[in-house]
Amino acid sequence: MRTSGLIDLQVNGYAGVDFNDPGLTADALDHALRAMLDAGVTTCLPTVITAPEAALAARLQALDRAVAGSRLGPLMVPGYHLEGPFLNPGEGYAGCHPRDAIVAADPALMQRIAADLARPILLLTLAAERDGALALVAWARNHGMLVAMGHTAPDLDAVGRAADAGVRLSTHLGNGLPHTLHKFLNPLMAQLAEDRLTASVIADGIHIPVHALKVILRAKGLDRVVLVTDATAAAATPPGLYGFAGMTIEHAADGSVRVPGGQMLAGSALRLDQAVRNLVAWGLATPEQAVALASTRPAALLTEALAAHDIALPAAEVTWSEALHPTRVTLAGLRHTVA
Repeated sequence: MRTSGLIDLQVNGYAGVDFNDPGLTADALDHALRAMLDAGVTTCLPTVITAPEAALAARLQALDRAVAGSRLGPLMVPGYHLEGPFLNPGEGYAGCHPRDAIVAADPALMQRIAADLARPILLLTLAAERDGALALVAWARNHGMLVAMGHTAPDLDAVGRAADAGVRLSTHLGNGLPHTLHKFLNPLMAQLAEDRLTASVIADGIHIPVHALKVILRAKGLDRVVLVTDATAAAATPPGLYGFAGMTIEHAADGSVRVPGGQMLAGSALRLDQAVRNLVAWGLATPEQAVALASTRPAALLTEALAAHDIALPAAEVTWSEALHPTRVTLAGLRHTVA
């Protein structure tokens, strides 16, 4: 089977490399991107998470320099995903984001941290119910961004207002939520019911139980779901300790990633091709459908944002084995054989 290249809209790091490291180098980024090619990923949005403004700016600038100085970055990284700092700081909603660095929606902060980047922030995740959020959505859309809601506690009306304002994606739907919620009147059900929202999901069997993922896929429909990894430096690595945005995280033997000694998930160790295989193995999609959720569907979501910045993704193709493992990747004339 030959398909379009895979696109990961949410990836915090990979193969031992943390994209939130202010010391990120071009060589380290190339190492991570080569490993992503092995998974069939030809486009990604390196994701920077919540931090104080100065740290956010430093992380984005380091990432921007690394992309510009790398071999694969200019081909694979059209822009960035900023997840925070405009999230809900409530217990359970914040996840592993540092709660003391979460702030109110602020277009001026966005303008300051994005002003000198050579590549744009293409995706912004925010909490839709916070004061000023809808004004920030309008600002972000006017500056060529796809806007998502995540780590958020909106009711049904707030979800509708956010969709009216132009929010089009739910970031890792089903995660970034407290364990105790009203059984029907909760942010998960509200986002499932809003047809204008596409849901990104982490299909590792850890973030969302398989039966719950089946329900999400049925509720949203395959045309309104995309696969993401939320990968950290722990992805494509053996179990052990890794760095993530100033934290130490532990890649456990069961595949989960947590702050050592804690129960809270801190990103994942998922490869996007494994997410594709998982959907097929769990009987939730055909191979063609599963690949589409990781390629043409995220590409469609990014169309407007890419066009706003006059960015065209390079031609990319993945050849798959019968067992759904990438065997060869072509990207803008570059041929990559998977060992």
